[in-house]
Amino acid sequence: MISKTSASAAHPAVTVIEINDPTEANAGFELLDLDAVHLQSLPLRARRVIVRLDSATVVFHAVNTRVRTRTSALQGMLAYVAFGPRTSGKVNGLPVRPGLMLAVGPGTEINFVTNVGWESITFLIRPGDLLAHLVARQRGGEFHTPRGAELMQLEAQRIDALYAWGKRLVDAASRRPERFATQAKERNAVRNELLESLLATLRVAGELRSTRSDRTRMRQSHIVRIAEDYAMSQCGDRLHVTDLCKVAAVSERKLEYAFKEVMGLTPVAYLNRLRLHRVRQALLVARPGTTTVSTEALNWGFWHLGEFSRAYRDCFGELPSVTLRRKP
Repeated sequence: MISKTSASAAHPAVTVIEINDPTEANAGFELLDLDAVHLQSLPLRARRVIVRLDSATVVFHAVNTRVRTRTSALQGMLAYVAFGPRTSGKVNGLPVRPGLMLAVGPGTEINFVTNVGWESITFLIRPGDLLAHLVARQRGGEFHTPRGAELMQLEAQRIDALYAWGKRLVDAASRRPERFATQAKERNAVRNELLESLLATLRVAGELRSTRSDRTRMRQSHIVRIAEDYAMSQCGDRLHVTDLCKVAAVSERKLEYAFKEVMGLTPVAYLNRLRLHRVRQALLVARPGTTTVSTEALNWGFWHLGEFSRAYRDCFGELPSVTLRRKP
């Protein structure tokens, strides 16, 4: 379900999205690319609130269960992510913990695994806006564009305050979206306050000092990503664990342990679930009469159609034939 209040027809000032299907993770948003896989056979309830402040955007995410997303910012935006004080999950394999903040350069993909109660605020900013804000204060030398994904550590109170500022904004925008839709001066004032709050936080943030266990978790996340990419490139073929071990250059034991640590599932269970999501995406966008359930199942390597239908129903709560009958 998507509700909007428009500042313009193309890009509404405030968008509130309730998501109960992981294949709709990109609904209603033009600045992030998200690929989501639901990791538990439980009803998914996710909420996204988007507040567009012209050249800056604030996004609130909340999820009730375990979901893997591969996310990247589009249109040359920088992304800064503050996590809720009770949020539990992983970022590129590292556990979210108090005082952790994420800075992401344009186009860099990040792997998130959410747990129950996940909440985060993402601040999407144009690099030129940050630089101009600093130059006007004769602090241009402080500007730093994130190289890829950078994890930063600071006092938990600081990041909690930044998160709370973003949460107050999205709550106010949800209650009275018309203020942001019609008042350009108010949007500009809030954008300037956002830049001030963000820069004040970044000024006291330091690079995360990774521990040995952190580095192990990041290697495990890298292993999972390599195996996942390979599996998606071989969409119609039968997958064997030995193939995944070979492409990731690890033993079967290390592969198994990496998937369980990062995803909470075995390699075979996770990749089967990922392929079920790909079948669902194909069925949802298919025009009437252009495909069949068996065709799409075979396209993604499901050879036993009875087992496929049962697994699909367990994952999405409906049979694939019901999905196919929906209007795209």
